[in-house]
Amino acid sequence: MLTALGIDSVTETVYRAMLINPAAGVAVLAHDVGLSVEEVGNALDTLSELALVRPASGDAGRLRAVSPDIGMEILMGRQQAQLAAQQQRLEASRAAAAQLISEYAELRPAASHPGVEQLVGLDQIRDRLTVLTREVREEFLTFAPGGPQTAENMAASRPLNEDLLGRGVQMRTIYLDSVRTHRPTVEHATSLARLGGRIRTTPSLPTRMIIMDRLTAMIPVSSDDTAAGAVLLTGQGTLTALCALFETTWEAAQPLGEIVPTNPNGLTGQQATALRLLAEGHTDEAIAKRLGVSHRTARRIASELMERLDARSRFEAGVRAVQRGWLPDSC
Repeated sequence: MLTALGIDSVTETVYRAMLINPAAGVAVLAHDVGLSVEEVGNALDTLSELALVRPASGDAGRLRAVSPDIGMEILMGRQQAQLAAQQQRLEASRAAAAQLISEYAELRPAASHPGVEQLVGLDQIRDRLTVLTREVREEFLTFAPGGPQTAENMAASRPLNEDLLGRGVQMRTIYLDSVRTHRPTVEHATSLARLGGRIRTTPSLPTRMIIMDRLTAMIPVSSDDTAAGAVLLTGQGTLTALCALFETTWEAAQPLGEIVPTNPNGLTGQQATALRLLAEGHTDEAIAKRLGVSHRTARRIASELMERLDARSRFEAGVRAVQRGWLPDSC
């Protein structure tokens, strides 16, 4: 029953037996549960590592099981920390993959490398995208970071999107959570949804990206200036990795029409991401860019998190967040 929380069946059996018979020693426990003394000893070692057993007061040689309400909170806290660490590694992998691809495309001439085509300037990007969009037959996947979309970008993309959806192309787009408070972007996304597009949001995205029929991908050369240039990638290995990145992000994202859930600590995904960036020492400007919000909003989010943690500095906020299990101790 507790395998999902990191306890194997033997260890769980011993833990339950200790709750039923708190005074039992190793030999008695082994008899009660039908295990060898060695197996019970190994289970007790595991329970000690998980802080589910403690020395009994007045008898340093005997262990007692902590109550289930405390024990389950300990286990869920450990699992939450592991999930947060995994999410952090995933975010780092996303950013590293996008950066590596961009740097490679920037340093290597497209003419000498099959599978890479460079585009310079916003006009060239839009012209090439128009041509490619006409050739799409099945699927059009998009990362749309930067927060609320500009009126110019939405106006430029609307005819292309309507053409795709009108031809029955499956369109999925991932925006940042910050667009949920920007009416023009929500209206734009809602109009696409009415035509058959699927929209989700996530706290942060590694880069702007478009994938067409899983055969061609377009990403900016520089995430700091997406209008300066882009690269078209057609290599099978690269497309496989980018499609996997999209699917992983899509599964974790929330449909636009649904309320963004909070984690067990009462934090939204945006707040949890901001807290991690805060603990890593990022500035308000960097946090604002990652979340797609204004500097003022980033400062407000940081202040609210510090207030909730009763911290007077960002460093103290990171320490307190780790102590409360809001962040893994590797942050």
